[in-house]
Amino acid sequence: MMNFEGLDPGLGEYAPGLHGGLEPGLDSSMDPRLDPALLQAVELDPDSLAVPVSESMHIVEGMYSELHSVAAEVGIPVTATHFDLQEELLWMGNHRGHASSFFGPTMGRYSSFQVHMTDDIRHIQSMDTGVLFLTKTNLKCLTRGGLIMFDYPMEEGADMHSLILTDNNTLLMGGLQNYVAELDLTTVQETQKFTVEVPGVAIMRQSNRFFFCGHTSGKVSLRDLRTFKMEHEFDAFSGSLSDFDVHGNLLAACGFSSRGLNGLSCDRFLMVYDLRMMRAITPLQVHVDPLFLRFIPTYTSRLAIISQTGQCQFCEPTGLANLADIFHVNTVGQLLMSFDVSSSKQALSFGDSGGCVHLWSSAPEVSFNSYSRETELALPCLVDSLPQLDWNHELMPLSLLPMPLTSTEPLLSDWPTSLITPSPRRAPLVDPEILRTMKTVGFIGYAPNPRTRPRNQVPYKIKDTELEYDSYNQVPESPIGRDEEPHLYMVPKKYRKVTIKYSKLGLEDFDFKHYNRTLFAGLEPHIPNAYCNCMIQVLYFLEPVRCLVQNHLCQKEFCLACELGFLFHMLDLSRGDPCQASNFLRAFRTIPEASALGLILADSDEQTGKARLGHLIQSWNRFILAQLHQETLEQEGPQAYRGASSSTLGSSGESVIGRLFGCEVENSSLCRCGKETVRSSLTLLFTMHYPEQRSLEEYDFAEILKKSICLEQSTQAWCDNCEKYQPTLQTRNIRCLPDVLVINCEVNSAKEAEFWKAQTEYAYNKALKKEASEPPKPKEPLPTEWCLEEELCSVEGLTFDTQAEDMRHVWIPLSLKMCISKTQGLEVSSLSEGEELTESEEAEGASVYDLVVTVSHIQHARTGGNLVAHIKVGETYHQRKEGVTHQQWYLFNDFLIEPIDKAESAHFDVNWKVPAVLYYVKRNYHAKYDLRIKNPIDASVLLTEASLARKQRKSHATFIPLMVSEMPQASDLVGLDAEFVTLNQEEAELRSDGTKSTIKPSQMSVARITCVRGQGPNEGVPFIDDYISTQEQVVDYLTQYSGIKPGDLDAKISSKHLTTLKSTYLKLRFLIDTGVRFVGHGLQKDFRVINLMVPKEQVFDTVYLFHMPRKRMISLRFLAWYFLDLNIQSETHDSIEDARTALQLYRKYSELSHNGGQEEFRKVLKALYEKGRKQDWKVPDIDSADGQGSPKILNKYSV
Repeated sequence: MMNFEGLDPGLGEYAPGLHGGLEPGLDSSMDPRLDPALLQAVELDPDSLAVPVSESMHIVEGMYSELHSVAAEVGIPVTATHFDLQEELLWMGNHRGHASSFFGPTMGRYSSFQVHMTDDIRHIQSMDTGVLFLTKTNLKCLTRGGLIMFDYPMEEGADMHSLILTDNNTLLMGGLQNYVAELDLTTVQETQKFTVEVPGVAIMRQSNRFFFCGHTSGKVSLRDLRTFKMEHEFDAFSGSLSDFDVHGNLLAACGFSSRGLNGLSCDRFLMVYDLRMMRAITPLQVHVDPLFLRFIPTYTSRLAIISQTGQCQFCEPTGLANLADIFHVNTVGQLLMSFDVSSSKQALSFGDSGGCVHLWSSAPEVSFNSYSRETELALPCLVDSLPQLDWNHELMPLSLLPMPLTSTEPLLSDWPTSLITPSPRRAPLVDPEILRTMKTVGFIGYAPNPRTRPRNQVPYKIKDTELEYDSYNQVPESPIGRDEEPHLYMVPKKYRKVTIKYSKLGLEDFDFKHYNRTLFAGLEPHIPNAYCNCMIQVLYFLEPVRCLVQNHLCQKEFCLACELGFLFHMLDLSRGDPCQASNFLRAFRTIPEASALGLILADSDEQTGKARLGHLIQSWNRFILAQLHQETLEQEGPQAYRGASSSTLGSSGESVIGRLFGCEVENSSLCRCGKETVRSSLTLLFTMHYPEQRSLEEYDFAEILKKSICLEQSTQAWCDNCEKYQPTLQTRNIRCLPDVLVINCEVNSAKEAEFWKAQTEYAYNKALKKEASEPPKPKEPLPTEWCLEEELCSVEGLTFDTQAEDMRHVWIPLSLKMCISKTQGLEVSSLSEGEELTESEEAEGASVYDLVVTVSHIQHARTGGNLVAHIKVGETYHQRKEGVTHQQWYLFNDFLIEPIDKAESAHFDVNWKVPAVLYYVKRNYHAKYDLRIKNPIDASVLLTEASLARKQRKSHATFIPLMVSEMPQASDLVGLDAEFVTLNQEEAELRSDGTKSTIKPSQMSVARITCVRGQGPNEGVPFIDDYISTQEQVVDYLTQYSGIKPGDLDAKISSKHLTTLKSTYLKLRFLIDTGVRFVGHGLQKDFRVINLMVPKEQVFDTVYLFHMPRKRMISLRFLAWYFLDLNIQSETHDSIEDARTALQLYRKYSELSHNGGQEEFRKVLKALYEKGRKQDWKVPDIDSADGQGSPKILNKYSV
């Protein structure tokens, strides 16, 4: 393990990690080729090679004596031994890379396997899941049975000697090189390197205060547990260090002293250090030549000192050594090469150069660990025995009697051909996703493979055993959930709350495609007040609303219509990747009406489930419609962005929201004195009102809806005639029908839920009776379906015709017929599927309304549940995303999107799924709306604008705005960099095993955005350098990495060019829409925090341009030093400098890749990585000692 230059060369054939001889007289016994005479006294058991202690030997309690010896591989030195920390196993590894384990005090062989073909095993460490084996150039983890879990190769030139587990998922590895590597066992990737002085670290120990590193130079260094910085150093021996150990406040070390020309000699004085005062105390003289030492703290802090010849002495570290405390390990002339102590301190193990492992114990019934788990042993070989036959038993099967096989008599199993004719299994139905995306040419259908299951595999379920719910969806995620949350039995998995699992790489390795195989974009849920994600999707899939807000642009800083337009533009561009509504929700939090209505939740309310989400989303639905109606109705004043055309829809005096959702109602108040007051108003939605008499009678949904729209109720109201409050009969009637009928279900209490449940049962029983009375109708298979007709309704989640079973938990109809007659007023009735209006009904002005949206509250007692939406996505959306004209129902559960059947959209089992919002639309309603989108953002947004800061002057300007002649064109280069501040710190929890789990990532806000010209005479000159004003509290300015200082974002005292986020966002949107190509370093996170969706072909990210697969990401600073000979980011980050540097690196990349081709560029990258490893990725003479780089890169890539 140490540097033994100058010692006996007889160990030249051993690995450098083996301990050399100490005395010249021992040269002959150190020869690796064993003398056969040395083994004459050893009797080897042919089965297990165990040599048990004779029965007459008595083990004295508390005194160590030999219990067993095992010869693993005769003649192969044992280079490492280790007591398993979880099971009663003893591990050994030898000079030829072979490992074996022995079970219990009897040392029965448990497992044996080859770890490395050539290198010796230098360190063994057991874990809960497997065992780690360290060789010179390799770290391998195997199960205790020998199956490989991972194999991690070291870098070239590595010479590893020891490792130490810092927690359950992280370890440090050291050796004879100038670094100590930290490895994440979860991802099996190197997370960071710590520089150490040459010649490296060969032994490592750990206490609750320090890491202790033993060096071959004879020194022991104490390092910080968090940063690995050296805090103190002990110069223990002048020659080399052999071993050391730490216990409590004491550190004891043994080693070699330099004897001039005679080389090294073993020092019989142990160096002992007091870690409280950080100084040496009286050295301890021992009577053996120490090569190994360990603290064995039982009643006292005893030290065990072991020599290479097998002598072992026990003594107190602060006392005197006694010759009576020496015992000898019988190695038959071999040398001890390894030593370990069990965690229970009851057992010692020694490995010698002859291939034997010796087990010593202080108790007859030795236990390696205080609490060991049961070891899984191989099952014994079971030999079949013939059963005893009772001939008198009438039911005894004759098949138990073995009979000889004859060729003359037929066997009973030879069935006739008529009984063994193969009956093929019925073909399963085609995946509904395939049917949805199929294009038919003639009688052949073509569809992309949805890849929902492996090739040549289909589900096969017998119809009789199918359950109401998919068994995959029914089983709770863990057995614990069956006791704590029994209601989760009935909740299908796709409806449950989805969460993002964050790793060290953030979101980069999270598989969103597992939850969404469509091309529609989901929304991320971790942002505050993201409970409204489902309603944002609802508004997006209403075509007139989508077009309205994307055409809208006003001068208000916080306008929900503008922010919705920006968000909908991102949803249009996305090809299945999730988006986040961070900018929209930021504007939403600033609206006073939203706060007054209680729509803005505190983080504690969201996490603890205090929020009543069902009631909350209905209030949000009412608020957003009124807010959009108001914002699009307002007349626009002076243009906020010169040349930007204002929305014609918003300035015409009539809001599209009013035309779409509005319904003119007439409210009448009749006092008992006879005075009637009538007033008209515009309502955008209706609320369901249920009968007061809760006798649970049967009601039709259309009947309840009519009474809710044409509401009659008695209440106390002021009467001008009576001049006092009087009982008043209030009546509401509607004068016209809206194009979109929005209904808040108001199922907010147990009474409403009970009423709804009773009505679904009435509807189901009614459907059962109707189906029983009618003859079965012949079913027509779909033209693109290749299956048996009787199986059309047998596959889960796919129904082609309405059956009674589909009506379970269904009360609302999929279609309604509504009409306002002059005689009877409003008439509402349910419409059966396929039923159309008659000519007379059309002449009377009747309209058909189809259900397109249902929003549900999924109940969860502890967390408050979650909100999901069922949305019928129209043909235009499918045409844009997938190129097919089709309508399909989908489930939207944040970033989970899944196609569903239309019957499922109206299914409400109020035990877990409570209705909240319904949207019915008039059939072909959007034909009268202008659905064209004209981008309202033009080049004027890039022109000069005033700063919000009062102190900003032209002399302080850091950029030159673009002239009209400089306006960017498609494919122009623009250098971009952004800096951020932290609004909310990361929320994480520490598990019981010590690992850290991120619950909620830190919330970042963009603070500075810089764009520099990428071509032309002013190349590299910034044309945007905006500091973003924020009204939210900043918890960390990250000044060291962002360059942002307190006060830079405050309009009262800032001297920077301060703008609003919306103003800068419009500039970047115009550049993206123009088609410019952005160049930067780590742009993925920049665009994510800014909340922009940029096509991949418009992004050149230098972090990926100069990156080799499965290697670390390289910082901008190192790339600038290596390729451009620039020293940047010396004190803090400057976005102008970073953007210019990224542009120069892109030019360098273009030059290298075009001049030399891909092969030459690959050689350049290899040289870059080689240089980085040598420099430890530090810029010479500039980096600080810890070598930390930009947090922007660290947070993104965990380098």
